[in-house]
Amino acid sequence: MDSIGENGADVGDRQLKSEMFDQLASVGKALANGKRLELLELLAQGERGVDALAQAAGLGLSTASAHLQLLRRAGLVVTRREGTSIHYRLAGWDVARLLQSLCTIAESHAPAVEKARAAYLNTRPHPAHDAPEISRQELMNMADDAAVTVLDVRPEEEYAAAHIPGALSIPVEELAARIAEVPAGRQVVAYCRGAYCVLAYEAADTLHAAGRPARRLHGGMLEWRANDLPTESSAA
Repeated sequence: MDSIGENGADVGDRQLKSEMFDQLASVGKALANGKRLELLELLAQGERGVDALAQAAGLGLSTASAHLQLLRRAGLVVTRREGTSIHYRLAGWDVARLLQSLCTIAESHAPAVEKARAAYLNTRPHPAHDAPEISRQELMNMADDAAVTVLDVRPEEEYAAAHIPGALSIPVEELAARIAEVPAGRQVVAYCRGAYCVLAYEAADTLHAAGRPARRLHGGMLEWRANDLPTESSAA
C-alpha cells in the first residue's frame, strides 16, 4: 500500500509508479509528431486506407505506415483488413476529443501555434478577405431553416464517410465551376476538416469573388464529431 512520506511525498512503489507514467508517456510520444497529428485529423473524417492517408498527408507509403503503426501501438487507432488492404480508423471519439483538447491548449499557451496557423492561412490567394464565423450551436439552431445551405467542401470520400445532416457536397477545387449548384438567395455556411484546415477559407473566398457571401463554421468536422453532434453517411 502507498504511504505519504515527508513533505507529502508519495512513497509507494517508486518503480511501479515510474512505469505507470512511462506508459502514459507512450501515448504522448505518439502525439509528439506533426504528421501523426495530421493523420489523426484525417481519420477524424472517417476510415481510410494507408494509400489514401499517405497521399492526403503528403507522405511516402512506408513513412505513413510507420506513423500509423506507432499510433496503433499507442491505442489511438485501430485497423480493419479488407482483402490485402488495411484500413485505419480512430479507436474512439475520445481520441478526437483528445486531439481537439491538444489544439485548444496549444493555442491558449503556445503563441507560436497561432502564429504558424495565421501564416498558413495567409498563403491563400485572397487572405485579406475573411468570412465571418458561425458557432456549432448557432448552426444547430438553424438546422431546420430552409434559408440556409450548409456546404461541405472536403473531398467526396470524406463527405461520404460522415457529414453534417443535410449538407451539400462540393469539393473546394470544384466549387468555382459548380457555383450554380449553390442555391442563390440563401445563407451559405461552409465547413471543412477542422480548425487547421484551409478548405473552408478557400471556399468562402471563391463564393465571395462570385458575389455569394458565405460564413465559415468555427472549427470543422473534427470538432463537430468530438462534440458528439449528429452526422450522417451517404454517397456524395
